[in-house]
Amino acid sequence: MKKSTKWVLCVLLVVSVFAIPLFTASVVSADSLSEAISQGISDGKITKDAESGFLGIPGAPKVNYLIGFLWAIWVGWIFSTVGAFGGIMAGVGHITIFGLGDYAKDFGKSPLNKLVTDSIRVSNQWLVGTSALISSTNYYRMGRLVAPLGMCLAIGGVGGSWLIPDLTAGKVSLKAYIGYFGIIVLILGIMLLRETTAAGQAKKKKAKEAASAFEKQTKVDRAEDQGVKIIEGSWALMFIALAVVIASALWANLAGGSKWVAYVLALVGWGLTFFLGTIRFTFFGVEFKFKAFIPMLGGIFIAAIASFLGIGGGFLFVPFLTTVAGLPMFLVAGTSALVVLVGMVVSIFSYMVGKGVPIQWGFIGAELVGIFIGSMIGPRTSKYIPDKWLKIIFIVLAFYVGIRYTTKGFLGYSIVPPF
Repeated sequence: MKKSTKWVLCVLLVVSVFAIPLFTASVVSADSLSEAISQGISDGKITKDAESGFLGIPGAPKVNYLIGFLWAIWVGWIFSTVGAFGGIMAGVGHITIFGLGDYAKDFGKSPLNKLVTDSIRVSNQWLVGTSALISSTNYYRMGRLVAPLGMCLAIGGVGGSWLIPDLTAGKVSLKAYIGYFGIIVLILGIMLLRETTAAGQAKKKKAKEAASAFEKQTKVDRAEDQGVKIIEGSWALMFIALAVVIASALWANLAGGSKWVAYVLALVGWGLTFFLGTIRFTFFGVEFKFKAFIPMLGGIFIAAIASFLGIGGGFLFVPFLTTVAGLPMFLVAGTSALVVLVGMVVSIFSYMVGKGVPIQWGFIGAELVGIFIGSMIGPRTSKYIPDKWLKIIFIVLAFYVGIRYTTKGFLGYSIVPPF
């Protein structure tokens, strides 16, 4: 099977599922929203005759489509450049810039608090999922995406992506969401900071060698010809395993009963990765290899956390790909984007179809235009940024976002701007 054909099959597989929520969730979402608004009016938390704002809720903040468009360009660029922080930056916009976080907290533990919180989650995921689709396509064409590694991570991640929304949707308050969000980001920033030290660099000889070769080549000619080349690994079995775990998610969200079938399908898909053996590939003449089941297990853990937080998970995949898989940053963004894409397909479906979570389509549409622009620019500019500086960008953002949301969640205010 030709390389381009494999990629087309993979993209068609995830995109076909990605489109389903758009056409099937509107009625369920409208009912959930209507019930929550009625409850808010009955409880005296909503003034019935107030001007409609976010989600059509009377008295809710009004979102500015132009600001959303401009902010989304930044979101698309940063995610497509470092393979992370798309969901986090989308969350900064929805929670802070547009004031939806404080608005949700005003409702205490009422249904509207949970509904707005879940809507923020899904809105973040639409932006990240679109950026992941555009970014992974661009990076694959540039020879900077390790598709088998991304697929193995995704195989493990799908289970967490549908299981956690099933357990937490409508049950997690925004305050707890923000605090845990910040703590995990801080921990990952510290992990990546260690990799920039002399000791950390010494343990990454292959990654450093490949990154150096790539940086030199981009200065003289096109680098695609020496990009990722898979030399060992079963594509057919990987596609089967990925299809089976996606089927498990669809069953979990569509079937009225016999949920045990979904768990069996997930276990079968995960089990298949143990028969994939070792995957080997080269990047600029440097050979890398990994056991397929290791990223699968990592994917289960990472997707569970990411889905709980309502973000793409790139900020978790990046440390895994650099620390565990030992990849240079030039391969991380594209590979992370592929994993995030599959996870977003399933998680969006889980929230919108399985839980009836609404979003504001006009606002999301404006943001998606910005996402497209930023995601097209990122892969074309990242090759000119040194490997070490790509990590530094990640670390700076991790510390800023981590401190802001840890203090906001647990102290009730941020110690860094905006306060």
